[in-house]
Amino acid sequence: MTDAPANQTSMPPQANPAGLDRRSFLAASGVAAASGLIGVGPLATGKAHASAADAEITGWTADTLSGHIRARDVSCREVMEAYLAQIDRVNPQVNAIVQLQDRKGLIAQATERDDQLARGEHLGWMHGMPQAIKDTAWAKGIVSTAGSPLNKDFVPPVDAIIVERARKAGAILLGKTNVPEWALGSNTFNPLYGTTNNPYNLQKTVGGSSGGAAAALASHMLPVADGSDMGGSIRNPSAFCNVYGLRPSAGVVPFWPSDELFIQQFAIEGPMGRTVRDVAMLLSVQAGSDPRAPLSVNLDPSQFTAALDRDMTGTRIAWIGDWNGHFPLDPGVKDICEASLATFTDLGCIVEAATPAFDPAELWQMWLTLRAFIMGNYLSVYFADPVKREMLSPNAIWEVERSLTLTQQQVFAASVSRTAWHMAVEAFFAEYDFAIAPTAQVFPFDSVIPYPKVVGGRSMETYHQWMEIVLPWTLAGTPVMNAPVGFNAEGLPMGIQIIGRRQSDLAVLQMARAYEQETGWVEKFPAKVR
Repeated sequence: MTDAPANQTSMPPQANPAGLDRRSFLAASGVAAASGLIGVGPLATGKAHASAADAEITGWTADTLSGHIRARDVSCREVMEAYLAQIDRVNPQVNAIVQLQDRKGLIAQATERDDQLARGEHLGWMHGMPQAIKDTAWAKGIVSTAGSPLNKDFVPPVDAIIVERARKAGAILLGKTNVPEWALGSNTFNPLYGTTNNPYNLQKTVGGSSGGAAAALASHMLPVADGSDMGGSIRNPSAFCNVYGLRPSAGVVPFWPSDELFIQQFAIEGPMGRTVRDVAMLLSVQAGSDPRAPLSVNLDPSQFTAALDRDMTGTRIAWIGDWNGHFPLDPGVKDICEASLATFTDLGCIVEAATPAFDPAELWQMWLTLRAFIMGNYLSVYFADPVKREMLSPNAIWEVERSLTLTQQQVFAASVSRTAWHMAVEAFFAEYDFAIAPTAQVFPFDSVIPYPKVVGGRSMETYHQWMEIVLPWTLAGTPVMNAPVGFNAEGLPMGIQIIGRRQSDLAVLQMARAYEQETGWVEKFPAKVR
């Protein structure tokens, strides 16, 4: 495993006024009251509001939190207590955190992190930081279900690589974040844990499949979160919850464990956060090659810890929009995303409408074949058992049944088509530095609706076609960052995809940071429930 030396660094912490203990330091700043960090809603503990000190802690960006912990301005125990209080207060409404671990054990781990600091031992950027892992990733010793009743008692014997690296960087795992069953679909509900609700409107979906992660971030139950993305599963919930999320280039974040490590190249794990800096710092923990992941990329993760400021003058951006009408969009989506282009122009970028020289209808057929081939074969062992088949979701059964109709010639033809798409993307990014497109084709919809069946007046063929706009970049393996772009008249969030050429993850983060500095959507418009 490649250790990330950059995990030992952080931004300079805020100065602690002389003579104040930690709790007084937090209360004295008054930031919580000034910035509206005190949340709403009833508490499981009976409190109507979070304390000012707790709200201050949970309102910090992850990088600020990391700096304060390292400077010992706040103890790891105080941080854990603040986040547990926030979860007690908010999670009954949002339902983002599942498998919450024993409190005494969590406090004991936080105390040990304090003891390590007292001995001069700092494990890394996540030292003492509460973290909940997406429920598709293995976490040793914590029930990991992927939202399926078939896994309701499964306790992984090992950590996934990203979990292993988070622990090594000092994170304390307090639980998991909710997902759709088998992470199929972009609406986070399952028969084990129920529905995750949007902190901006509790009747609306958070998207998925990293819906619990995005909702926990937006409602300040986590400082930073991991996600994974096959068909928009980091990007879509990030857009629906007004946070940032990066689907890294293929291979940047090693994926393991898995029974199959070569054919499956679409599902990629990555970072999510309330700031671009937080996303970059978590990526520095996650990224770098590992011998257990043969397709992982050998790179220096410390590059993601550097300052992200960059002059964007003269940068060429292609506005893809709805790809000349191929992607149906609900009213308002295109307008709000197109309005963001003025920000990029103000940054000195050259923005023009353009699309790759490829038929998007061919991309859709390619996706249907390769997705069913991969997911259908993963799930076929359950489908083959009549008892277990009864416990599969309709989406899972659909994928398996479709996979059973595929011929080897169809799968090979789809891979040939994907190769042609790769060449088209390479030619496209020879002309443009970045591309921009909407992250979703609809605004957050009522969570009781499994998925939209009509988008922009056009009927959807499948449970996931309403997210078709993200699929070209899944198939290309390029880095894609969701950046918040504003709200519709109902106060529902939307985002744009900032897309770069393959292996240009740092450049995508730099562009997102430049955009963030000009807009500040997350900071200016926090979630209602937090």
